[in-house]
Amino acid sequence: MTDVSRRHAVQATLAGLASLALPLQAQTTWPGKPIRLVVAYPAGGVSDTVARALADRLGPALGQPVVVENKAGASGSIGLDAVAKSAPDGHVIGFSAVSPLTLNPHLGKSPFDPQRDLRPVVSVMDSPVLLLATSATQARDLRELLAASKARPGSVRWATSGPASLGHVMLEQLKAAARVDITHVPYKGGGQQITDALSGQFEVLSVNAGPAITQHVKAGKLRLLAVGAPARLESFPDAPTLAELGYPAANLDSRFGLFAPAAVPAAVVERLNAEVNKALAAPDLRARLVASDNVPTGGSAAEFARQIAQESESNARIIQAAGIKAE
Repeated sequence: MTDVSRRHAVQATLAGLASLALPLQAQTTWPGKPIRLVVAYPAGGVSDTVARALADRLGPALGQPVVVENKAGASGSIGLDAVAKSAPDGHVIGFSAVSPLTLNPHLGKSPFDPQRDLRPVVSVMDSPVLLLATSATQARDLRELLAASKARPGSVRWATSGPASLGHVMLEQLKAAARVDITHVPYKGGGQQITDALSGQFEVLSVNAGPAITQHVKAGKLRLLAVGAPARLESFPDAPTLAELGYPAANLDSRFGLFAPAAVPAAVVERLNAEVNKALAAPDLRARLVASDNVPTGGSAAEFARQIAQESESNARIIQAAGIKAE
C-alpha cells in the first residue's frame, strides 16, 4: 500500500469513527436545557398529579428541571398536537392517555397523524374508569340509574372529560346495550367536572381513579356505581365491574404514557424510557399509584406502540358498531 493510499484509509477510518460518535455525543449532551412536560389535561386531575410526580424524579435523573405545562382540551388532542409540532430535540415531551391516538382519529377529530407525528416513549399506568353518582340522583346502583333513565328519557345527565373521550365511548356502549336515553355532558378535562359533580350539576360522571376521587367517595360526597377495570378494585371491593353487570363492551380503562415528536432521536427515547421505568420501579411511587387504584405499567417503547396500535383497531370497531359521532 502506498503512502497516499494509507493516508486515504486512515482518513476514511477517522471519518467513520466521527460519524459513529455523533449519536453518542447527542446522547451525552441531552438534555441541554429544561424539559417541558406537556400534560394534555387540566391541573388537579390524576394525570396531572402523576405527571408532576414523574417530573420530580426525572429532573434529578436527567440533570435538568422538568417543567410541567398543562394544555387541556379536545380530549387530550390539543396537548399532544403541541408536542407533535414542537422541535424534535427531546426537550418537549407529552403525558396523556392513549385515547387521542386511538379514539379521536376514527372520529375525524385529530389535528395530527398518530402514526407520523408522535412517537410513543413509555407506558406509565393503567387507570380504571369509575362510574359515580352525584347528589342529583338517588340511584344506589347502576340498575336504579338505568331504570330512572328509562322512566324519563334524557333526564339522566352523564358528564365525561370530553367528546370522544373514553368515558364518552363507555356511555355510548352502555346506552346501546341497555337501550336507554342518557344526556351526554362533555367537559374539557376532569377538574371542573369534579367541582360540578360535588355540587350536583348532573346525575352521573365517568372519571379516572385518583386520590381525590377516592376521598370524595369515602366521604359520601359521590357514590361509586361501577368500575371499568379488568377486576374489582381492592379499595372498593363491593363495586362491580361493568363486565360483571352485563356490559362488557363498556368495561373500559385508560392507559397513560409519555410521547415525543416523531423525529426525536432514538437515544433520547431510550434514555427517557429507562428513567421512567426506574421511577416506576421505586417502591414509594408504585405504592402511590396503587393507593389511588392506578396500576404502574412501564415496559419498552416498542411494546407501548404495539399496545396503542391494538387499541386503535379495537376502538375503530367499537365506534363503527356503536355509531359514535364527534360532537
